[in-house]
Parts: sequence; structure tokens; C-alpha cells
Amino acid sequence: MATLAQTRRRPRYRGLHWRENVDGWLFIAPWVVGFLGFTLGPMIASAVMAFMDWDILTPPKLSGMANFARMAQDPLFTKSLYNTAFYTFLGVPLYLVLSLLAAVLLNTGLRGMNVYRTFFFLPSLTPAVANALLWIWIFNPDFGLANALLYQLGLPPQKWLFDVNLAKPSFIIMGVWHIGSQMIIFLAGLQGIPDQLYEAASIDGANAWRRFVSVTLPMLSPTVFFNLVIGIIGSFQVFTTAYIATGGGPQNATLFYVLYLYRNAFDYFKMGYASSLAWVLFLIVLFFTLIQFWGARAWVYYEVEEAR
Repeated sequence: MATLAQTRRRPRYRGLHWRENVDGWLFIAPWVVGFLGFTLGPMIASAVMAFMDWDILTPPKLSGMANFARMAQDPLFTKSLYNTAFYTFLGVPLYLVLSLLAAVLLNTGLRGMNVYRTFFFLPSLTPAVANALLWIWIFNPDFGLANALLYQLGLPPQKWLFDVNLAKPSFIIMGVWHIGSQMIIFLAGLQGIPDQLYEAASIDGANAWRRFVSVTLPMLSPTVFFNLVIGIIGSFQVFTTAYIATGGGPQNATLFYVLYLYRNAFDYFKMGYASSLAWVLFLIVLFFTLIQFWGARAWVYYEVEEAR
């Protein structure tokens, strides 16, 4: 009788299992279609195009490795790569420190803290175009807010975005405007640290700095790692502010990699060369991401792994 009952239940179970599979595929179908049509498809087309010479107006011609060999003789390729590396490896650590500092300050239990948190996060919601226009005004050499502050401090005015030496640092300052997103992630990580750890450290005589170094930073290391990886990937793709604010000038001082890629594709109609630049950027970002995951084993602390 029991065997007969199991036999009767099995088709119903299979029917339910099949229905759950169908529902699951239906739910993820929009994402799958979007990924195939707007991500994987263009990536495959770009990979093929990287080995061709195509100016959009005439049929593409197979060029082999010519697009990649051309990079070695292209001074703007190395210039844009240097500008992007400068922006990434100076800007990302600065943003991490500032966003962590803001999160620590906003993690206190002061009255009205939600208002302060909203105030710090709002700039990160500003559209990139509006952000660029705002900073163009701030860095205007004639009537900008930056020179007005320098004047109040008794310092000489600067040309900011129009100065070859100050253009890239100006972009790093502009990036501080968007630390709100990282700050929110740090804040969530801080609120996930058990209070018992701080209480135990206080009983052992640890002061505020020692508690921060010995408790907060180790417990927050997965969040730091996440923000570091995402920050480097995002910095290598800086484009909108440079395209609007300076167009890559002065003297290519802000010609970032993606901006140079865009120019080759849609200004010079060198789609093959632009595709090869895109794949080089992909390999660079992949390399630095793998390096970070490899090095993370030495400094990122995961409580779950320790519990095992």
C-alpha cells in the first residue's frame, strides 16, 4: 500500500517540480534575453570586429592582429592608459578612506543622524551630466567657487580643468562627490559588527583607535574588498565627466581610456581599432580584479570560514 501511495504521489511531485522550473525560467527570461541581446551579443561582435578594419561606410575587411600591433605605435593609447591609471590608483584609495571616514562618523547615535546620512548620500544620486556641469562652474577660473575659496584663503587662483598639471587632480576631486554609494555600503558593514566585540575590547583596555584597528577594520575587510574591486572597475571606465567637462583636454591631459575608445569608434569611425581597445581594457580590468582576489586571502577576514 505504501509503495502504491508513493507511486501515486510521484507524478504530482514531478508536475510541481516542472511547474517550478517553468516559473523560474519565466521570471529570469527578461534578464536572459537582455543579457544575450545587449551584453553577450555585442561582446561576440566586438571580439570579431577587433580583428577587422571597418569604417562603417564600407564592408569590414579582415586585418588579423593589425589593430593590436597598432597600439604599440599609438602615443594616445599610452597617454590615455596613463591618465586612467593616474585617476584610478590615486582616486580609488582616496575615495575609500573618505567614504569609510564618513561612514564611521555617520554610524554614531547622534540625534538626527538619518538626515545627515541622506545629506551625504544625495550627491551620489546626481546624474553624471548634471554633475559635470556643476563642476565646470565650480572650477571656472573666472567666477568659479574653487577660486573664490582660494581667494578667501589668500591663495592665488588656478585654472583647474584648463591646467595641464591640475586637470587630472581636478577630476579626482570631482570624484569625491560620489563617495555616497561607498559610504552607504560601509555603513551597512559597520552596523553588522556585533557590539559584544567592542565591549570585550573595552574590557581589555582598548581605546577607540585600538578598537577601530583591531575590531572594526578586520570585521569590515570584506566590505573594503568589495568597494575596492568595484571602485577600480568603475574608475577604469571613467568617461562621462571627461567627455562633457574637458573633451580630453588640455593637451590630452584628461584623455581617459574609454573616451579615447569612444573617439576612435564614433568620431574617427575606426570600429575595428576601437573594438581592440575595448578588449585590451577588458583584459586589464580582469587582470587587476584577479590580482585583488588573489591578494584578498592575506587581509580579508570572513567570519564564516573561521567558524569552520
